[in-house]
Amino acid sequence: MTYEIFLALVGFAFASSITPGPNNLMLLASGANYGLRRTVPHMLGISLGHAFMVVMVGIVLLQIFVTYPVLNIVLNVVSAAYMLWLAWKIANAVPPEAQAATGKPFTFMQAAAFQWVNPKAWFMAITAISAYAPQDRGILVGSLIVAAVFAATNLPSVSVWAWMGVQLRRWLGTAGRLRVFNVTMAVLLVGSLWPMLAG
Repeated sequence: MTYEIFLALVGFAFASSITPGPNNLMLLASGANYGLRRTVPHMLGISLGHAFMVVMVGIVLLQIFVTYPVLNIVLNVVSAAYMLWLAWKIANAVPPEAQAATGKPFTFMQAAAFQWVNPKAWFMAITAISAYAPQDRGILVGSLIVAAVFAATNLPSVSVWAWMGVQLRRWLGTAGRLRVFNVTMAVLLVGSLWPMLAG
């Protein structure tokens, strides 16, 4: 991998990790509802779960999706259904009369598993492997290099969103404001499905 390609990979990993998407919207909501400390497993699950996904995409899944294109449709349907359910859960995290968030933040394993139904995570993994994996190192090593860059870049990026949620927490001190915030996050999460559904 040349220095220029490495820098391009870091830039892509940073830009795709810090821009709005399902993971970051959920972290913003989690930070606002549960605080930073309780959101840490969610952040780690995203970063390490996506890194694992990148490796698997590089080694196995790209060829499977090329061989069986119908799996793309199946993935889109499952992803859309799961994200609609998550949006409903976020919108209903705080009942109007409550003063504190109900429910629990995502665990490490839930966040890691979510990457497999997250359309943006798939786009990031497939693009990174296709465009930046060094071909001269072999499939496994090339995939591991891309995954390591993503893990190192992704965690600080997603942490910003959880931190922003924590900062919003002061303003969201009333149940009414928190309800409006959670419903807004749910609508944005549903809206993030548009590129997948329109494609």
